[in-house]
Amino acid sequence: MATNKHALIRYRTIDRCLQNRSKLWDLDALIQACSDALYEYEGKDANVSKRTLQLDIQNMRSNKLGYNAPIIVHKKKYYTYSNPNYALTDVPLTSLDMDVLTESVSMLRQFKDFSLFEELSGIIQKLEDRIYSETSNSHPIIHLEKNENLKGLSHLDTLYQAILKQFVLNIEYKSFKSRKSNTIHLHPYLLKEFNNRWFLVGRSEGAQNIMNLALDRIESIELDFKTDYKMINFNPDDYYKNTYGVTVLSDSDIIDIELKVDKWNAPYVATKPIHASQEIKEVLEDKSMIFTLRVHHNYEIERLILGFGSSMEVLKPRRLRNKIKRTIKNSFESYFEVE
Repeated sequence: MATNKHALIRYRTIDRCLQNRSKLWDLDALIQACSDALYEYEGKDANVSKRTLQLDIQNMRSNKLGYNAPIIVHKKKYYTYSNPNYALTDVPLTSLDMDVLTESVSMLRQFKDFSLFEELSGIIQKLEDRIYSETSNSHPIIHLEKNENLKGLSHLDTLYQAILKQFVLNIEYKSFKSRKSNTIHLHPYLLKEFNNRWFLVGRSEGAQNIMNLALDRIESIELDFKTDYKMINFNPDDYYKNTYGVTVLSDSDIIDIELKVDKWNAPYVATKPIHASQEIKEVLEDKSMIFTLRVHHNYEIERLILGFGSSMEVLKPRRLRNKIKRTIKNSFESYFEVE
């Protein structure tokens, strides 16, 4: 990445020099200008060789980078542009450039709720203007799922900043099971998205266990400037290692699951694993497959299994199999009960 960055800095420096026609630019002068520019970037001396500069000029002249810069040599020594109005910034964007920019802008727009991207708003607007001026308005190639009406999204930036700047929070929270809200004194550690819902992960004051709060159940947030923020040894990857979803339970709740998936859905599960622990145990004669995985027995894994309907069967453990069986039985009775 640094090498590519250095090359871009040299290209821009050479371009700036050749646009300045009040000075004669030989190889030594261009080498010095590029070395100075790299010094400003890295804060240390960077020796640009004559061979490197000659290759840079060759690349700028060619269509390799789309520049086609009209660089000529005057009096067999001095470099300049044959077109005094040429500039690298005026190089037209290719169709591939436009595709990349369009999708990049679309993806950045998904995070407009974060102040982290406020400084990019002007840049994004400029990119959109450039895209609009060079191509017709068409539908995006990448579509990211996002529910703009989901409650709690307005809290995203406040929580992000609190985690970044390590502020303790007083949160008014009303769970689905509670009739009224209660105040949680929380040390926030992480924002996590799962199934198009956002969760705040942290530790309540005086407690040792980590908890997660759904953002759509948060009623208000206040910053606590008096309490010292305490960060325990929290590693998100380790914390969620044995979990599908967001509900992390104790080690005693980790189970080894065997799932039989029919031949129509087995390729889908094989190519899109439910969890990192997933393995193919057996491929049966009818092309159905048996998968194994090791995860916490939480609500999310049950809901996922039920979502596959008759195409997925729990073989082990018996406790999970019976739980799924009871749920299916209750669902069946709900649909076919006598009115």
